Amino acid sequence: MALGGNVAETVGVLDVGSFSAHLVVLERGGTPLEPSLEHKTRLRLDRELDEDGRLSGRGVQAVAAAVADAAAVARAHGVGGVFPLATSSIRDAANSAEIVAEVARASGVRLRFLPGEREAELAYAAARRWYGAAAGPLLAMDIGGGTLEIAAGTGQEAEFARSLRLGARELTRGWLSQGAGDAKRVEALRAYALKRVRKTLSAAPELEHAHVAGCSKVFQQLARLTGARPQREGPYVERELRLDQLRDWIPRLAVLPPSRRAKLPGISRCRAGQALAGAVVAEALLTVTGGSVSICPWSTRDGLLIALAEGRVEAGKSGRQGGADAA
Repeated sequence: MALGGNVAETVGVLDVGSFSAHLVVLERGGTPLEPSLEHKTRLRLDRELDEDGRLSGRGVQAVAAAVADAAAVARAHGVGGVFPLATSSIRDAANSAEIVAEVARASGVRLRFLPGEREAELAYAAARRWYGAAAGPLLAMDIGGGTLEIAAGTGQEAEFARSLRLGARELTRGWLSQGAGDAKRVEALRAYALKRVRKTLSAAPELEHAHVAGCSKVFQQLARLTGARPQREGPYVERELRLDQLRDWIPRLAVLPPSRRAKLPGISRCRAGQALAGAVVAEALLTVTGGSVSICPWSTRDGLLIALAEGRVEAGKSGRQGGADAA
């Protein structure tokens, strides 16, 4: 079932990911810059995945409690039309169907999944709305926990969209012990990421003159690490991440434990263990796309919010257990 009632004046997204369940509600016709309601519950699902990719019972219960809490907040504020989006940490878990069923039992909310390519398209739509038609050809990139989304195009909708298993959490679990790694492992991961990115982007439209946008927390934190202005100064401050500066930081991140990384500018405690893998993927992307990326404050959730606000997506349709819906 959908969150809340059937109040047509509002739309929203409950974004359930590795680190939070984040409810954002807009007045219909509004923008993500002016939410009418926000509510966030912290999660640490990255700690609850076992070696087989199953989310632990404790993790499942944490998700169920967070979703139930968000549903209660939505009802208390008379909010309806909320899309309960579960991202790759749940979508790609080995027991995803069990998670969806338990969350539905505990909260009355059936989580929905989107294919990775659709998430990429929504990130592109959000970046296009942020930069406008004047930006020309656009390439939008989103480094998540489980996957990397890439989309490109010249108009309002992406003409090219791909999702790769190159998320920061995924690569940390597969390549880097406790978020660190010896020099050989790090160099092997850099070569692997570059090969995957280069092959994928070789099939994309002409990118030589594209505006390149980084649409995720990973890009935001790496930009801050390398000298960009802090997020507290607002979304309208122009920020970028440059390849030469990022390359200087990768060897330094590799030798620091997560506890030390969390003390660096921009690196949050919850994401510190994944910071090295995220930097490696970002390096591969910047190597192929020209050496710098603009930091876009909007991504998949914002693209979905805009689509809901404009009536191009319906929030109330129930998602299939363990499956994916095309929004």
